Amino acid sequence: MPKAPSFTLPEMLTEKQISLADFTGKAVLITFWVSWCPDSQRDLPAKEHLNRAMQTDDLAMIMINVTGREAAPDAGEKFYKEQGFTFLSLKDNGTNIYDLYQCMSVPTTYLLNADHHIAARFNDKASFQEILQAAGQVLSQ
Repeated sequence: MPKAPSFTLPEMLTEKQISLADFTGKAVLITFWVSWCPDSQRDLPAKEHLNRAMQTDDLAMIMINVTGREAAPDAGEKFYKEQGFTFLSLKDNGTNIYDLYQCMSVPTTYLLNADHHIAARFNDKASFQEILQAAGQVLSQ
């Protein structure tokens, strides 16, 4: 399993700098998204539900708004606020981290193990159940 590329990005609402390294020792679910995408619009509420229901500190969830693919600079932030999301969402610098992770579509979700090696990658057609099953396997290791 390859090591996930590291990054530091601003949090969507506070601009606080958050790094992947801040989650050392935890499995991490990273999802790249944009506000206008119907698949992202279906995926994000499911991730919000998971985030609220999770009873573990062993899995961190990070959503990354791909600002370089948005129609307007503040479109992602506006959508995030309108939906009342509470999960951690960061703002990509254009498409820098999206490109670093070699994404081809949104949403793209990466599951990292506790050592931050890429355990799984899911494209825009992956079911939420597939992602949950893979997360369960990583957490049980």
